[in-house]
Amino acid sequence: MTEPLIAILDDEPQIRLMLSEALTEAGFRTAAFSRATEFEAALRNSAPDVCLVDLGLPDRDGLALVHRLALESGASIIIISGRAQVQDRVTGLELGADDYIIKPFDPAEVVARVRVRLRDAKTRPAQSETARFEGWTAYFDRYVMTSAQGEEVSFSHAEGEVLRLFLHSPKRLISRQQMQEALGGAAGESFDRAMDVRISRLRTKLKEDPKNPRLIKTIYGAGYIFLGDVKWD
Repeated sequence: MTEPLIAILDDEPQIRLMLSEALTEAGFRTAAFSRATEFEAALRNSAPDVCLVDLGLPDRDGLALVHRLALESGASIIIISGRAQVQDRVTGLELGADDYIIKPFDPAEVVARVRVRLRDAKTRPAQSETARFEGWTAYFDRYVMTSAQGEEVSFSHAEGEVLRLFLHSPKRLISRQQMQEALGGAAGESFDRAMDVRISRLRTKLKEDPKNPRLIKTIYGAGYIFLGDVKWD
């Protein structure tokens, strides 16, 4: 069985070497890049399972790259950045990142978070890739939803994880703890904020009324519930 491939994009040689050594020792394959152009060229021939992306790149805006990866690839995305402001973390999550690690960091922490991102993919049984609900059709193999009117809306890998969770448990309360166990990540304020961001973006894409959403309901103090009827193809 081929070990998961972890792509590392960082312009600091010491960071690339440190991460490559730690991940290789943990049993992963790695591919390291110093520039976004090299990284994007490599993506045409390989499909990493997790991408570790620094935001301070010399040839491309890191956040724009994260957003493109979220929309076009099936890889999990972990931002590794020296930008420690809350707004930077929120923006990264809004654009589709699955996790955000602040420099300086312990390589063991990065390895642990990579394992968390891969855990569900390893243990989750094969699932249908198309779901129909309330006039919408979600194509998880392409990260796209189409409305009853034929409008096409893209969603990120991170948003897709949340949407899939809802669509597999319609009309059932899903607590924050259940979401954390199903999607991975450390429980706490950072995870809660990430979920809030992704659910808000899904509501916008589903054209929900922000004050009174019809499909994804917040049950304050308890969790969320998806109220639509769902059919998987």
